[in-house]
Amino acid sequence: MNDQSNIKTMSPLYGERIISDSKIICFNNPNRERIYQISIELPEFTCKCPFSGYPDFAKININYQPHEKVFELKSLKLYINNYRDQKISHEEVVNKIMDDLIEIANPHWIHLNADFNPRGNVSMKLDLIVGNKRS
Repeated sequence: MNDQSNIKTMSPLYGERIISDSKIICFNNPNRERIYQISIELPEFTCKCPFSGYPDFAKININYQPHEKVFELKSLKLYINNYRDQKISHEEVVNKIMDDLIEIANPHWIHLNADFNPRGNVSMKLDLIVGNKRS
């Protein structure tokens, strides 16, 4: 019989260490002369309400037209996961994410949409758009 109650867990766990140490990584845009759009969906965003401590869940969509750099997806996922235990408002976290994305990749145009799950019969969506979309 396997009694897992006797297993002591080392803290922090390896996944928690990877997430807490994460930074967004970019690589060179493979075709800087072409204007194209990249869409990324992150359906499991979590943070905590700074007033109640209750968890907030959202789906985050990032659409952007890269300039010199493009985002590496695993690093972006780990960066987003780092917010799961942070007490931060919807408005603050979305603006912080946008600021970090712009600082790291400096895209021609970027649109970040955060669709927070309803809580207490109230839902919230935030849209931030920076830059000029090219065609």
